[in-house]
Amino acid sequence: MSSTVVRGKGQITIPSEIRKAAHLEEGDPVEVEIVDDGILLRPQKVIDATQAWFWRPEWQAGEREAAADLAAGQSRVLESSEAFLTSLDE
Repeated sequence: MSSTVVRGKGQITIPSEIRKAAHLEEGDPVEVEIVDDGILLRPQKVIDATQAWFWRPEWQAGEREAAADLAAGQSRVLESSEAFLTSLDE
């Protein structure tokens, strides 16, 4: 457990080990909420709109499937685009 001090204008410094564990960087938005046990700080990572497709559940399911195939050795490396096109006919 870490502690910090409330400074002028209500500012606090989140200890470095907490920032590292939460992958917080300067400028990251943080949601602040009152809960039964106190105050909850929740990082709000913003995804670039041009990259949002990658984080859709359907795409992530495909990424997991591809990673499992790679881990199981169910893939091949083809050395050229011609070899790739030939493999499509196999």
